[in-house]
Amino acid sequence: MNDAMNDAMNNAMTDTAPALHLHEIEKSFHQGERRLHVLQGASLSLNPGEMVALLGPSGSGKSTLLNIAGLLEEPDHGTINLDGQNTARLSGKERARLRRKKIGFVFQFHRLLPEFSAQENIIIPQMLAGLDRKIASERGDQLLGMVGLEDRKSHRPGELSGGEQQRVAIARAVSNAPSILLADEPTGNLDPETANDVFRHLSAIIRSTGTAALIVTHNTDLAKQMDRVLMIRSGALTEG
Repeated sequence: MNDAMNDAMNNAMTDTAPALHLHEIEKSFHQGERRLHVLQGASLSLNPGEMVALLGPSGSGKSTLLNIAGLLEEPDHGTINLDGQNTARLSGKERARLRRKKIGFVFQFHRLLPEFSAQENIIIPQMLAGLDRKIASERGDQLLGMVGLEDRKSHRPGELSGGEQQRVAIARAVSNAPSILLADEPTGNLDPETANDVFRHLSAIIRSTGTAALIVTHNTDLAKQMDRVLMIRSGALTEG
């Protein structure tokens, strides 16, 4: 692991401030003539190196909460702090810049660029962030090694299995050493055996980098392997 990734890991593990803090988040949407209240006073703190599962029935607001935490949507009310920084007064450009620097995303579908290799899919976000290609390539190789795919780096997504695609997506998500990883059903499209394998690699890479992770899942067996379980009920969060 190179110096940049070591520094990010050490800083995350020694910093006592929450990597993510949401306070009294409220969010509602118009549904025809009625207003649907999705989040009503949802609050959470996520510490460096911590894996937290987020459970709840379909339509309960899990993805909305994840989008708000990832600065993809704005809440109607409430505050979002990333590494101690209040994001309330940031402009759209500032929010995008902070999102690129601080947050990694993993989705149910891998969303890899089909015309590029596994290694290139990990290199591209780093180069967009201003990293030299040689350093980005070295980090890409390290991350592929961490998810057990060093021998598949030249393969395009269509040449990889579903589990391998998700492992590349995980490596890509942490390629810029984010403070926070947000994952929305990262194993939801996989069979149980493959899901367990992907989760094992996801857990290992989170632990080794000290990244804080909030993971939406319907898989209660995987949720039990995390540090904490949060349930979303009636728009609020409770310990599961």
